[in-house]
Amino acid sequence: MSSFADFQNEIYLAGLSGVVPDLPMSAAGLEQRAQEQLDAVAYAYVAGSASAERTAAANLAAFDRHRLLPRMWRGTSGPGGRDLSVEVLGTKLAAPVLTAPIGVLELLREQGEKLVAEVTAELGVGMVLSTASSTPIEEVGAAAGAWWYQLYWPDDHDLARSLVERAAAAGARAIVVTADTPGMGWRPRDLELGHLPFLQAKGIANYLSDPVFRAKLATPPEESEEAMRIAVLTWVGLFGNHTLRPADLRRLREWTDLPIAVKGVLHPADARELVDAGADAIVVSNHGGRQVDGSIAALDALPEVVAAIGDRADVLFDSGVRTGSDVMIALALGAKAVLYGRPWAYGLGLAGRDGVRHALRLLLADFDASMGLSGYARPGDLDRTVLRSAR
Repeated sequence: MSSFADFQNEIYLAGLSGVVPDLPMSAAGLEQRAQEQLDAVAYAYVAGSASAERTAAANLAAFDRHRLLPRMWRGTSGPGGRDLSVEVLGTKLAAPVLTAPIGVLELLREQGEKLVAEVTAELGVGMVLSTASSTPIEEVGAAAGAWWYQLYWPDDHDLARSLVERAAAAGARAIVVTADTPGMGWRPRDLELGHLPFLQAKGIANYLSDPVFRAKLATPPEESEEAMRIAVLTWVGLFGNHTLRPADLRRLREWTDLPIAVKGVLHPADARELVDAGADAIVVSNHGGRQVDGSIAALDALPEVVAAIGDRADVLFDSGVRTGSDVMIALALGAKAVLYGRPWAYGLGLAGRDGVRHALRLLLADFDASMGLSGYARPGDLDRTVLRSAR
């Protein structure tokens, strides 16, 4: 019976013929290669975080405060010894991993969102499609397997409803509302390059293809440069919504029967309020450190959020996952699944579909092997008892 961990066997067997991987075998290696080879604006957009990037660094360092306690001779290391599958918000996944919603993938590769959709469908993991996609919802949905739609709730409820209804019609299995981005964080790497892709009409394909948005325009954006400029300025006036409150989830519930997750939550009181208002899941995240520099690491927030909402809603984790043991630690602290971001984006920029597949297989193989070697057969076997403090 094949497993994700068989990836290493493929590599070692190929090595007998002198064939070695074209891409690095770690998340850190992918980032280094991307810095060397990608266009400066593309690399900065993916790699950059807010201000001094302390929170981005803290997200990684937080995992170092936890250590796994492996068990031996548990029958989990051999063929058929593990089942990594989970069900989250009614979505069945081959492993508790989804690709985090990263926008403007055209900076990295044409039709990038469709490539990610195809790879995640092949591997059986989930995909969360960003509102800031460079490919319209319907085209991605046609290529995807298990996917959710991430909503940046615009300053127009009719437009928000249209985006949600399009996603549902295209096959999305959940709606993920991002709460921590009513506006852009202070991102020096992009500022130094004077680069905000949306002002170049990149990453706004879902708006340009939306009937509610297009009804606001006197001239279709594709007719001229001036029409596109006006469309971009219209988008600027609609992005972000500072008026949203937890009670607005009831409005969203009127628009869709899909499960609703809220992403970007760190405070346990916020998590309680959102679940009280109807959220089916909370995604503990600080946007990969891209919004508020100096905020706590997402992993440090996870246990308190889990304790605050108990079994009333699913908890997922995002921000800082780089290895299989990171996935295990997040699950042991109460997450039901993790969202995985930057490394596969670097892979996309380096090698397109093959790069995304490579990056995801790295994480999944590492997670699979680490589970087996630690004596745990299923994600549900992981809880606080498998961890010890590194201090």
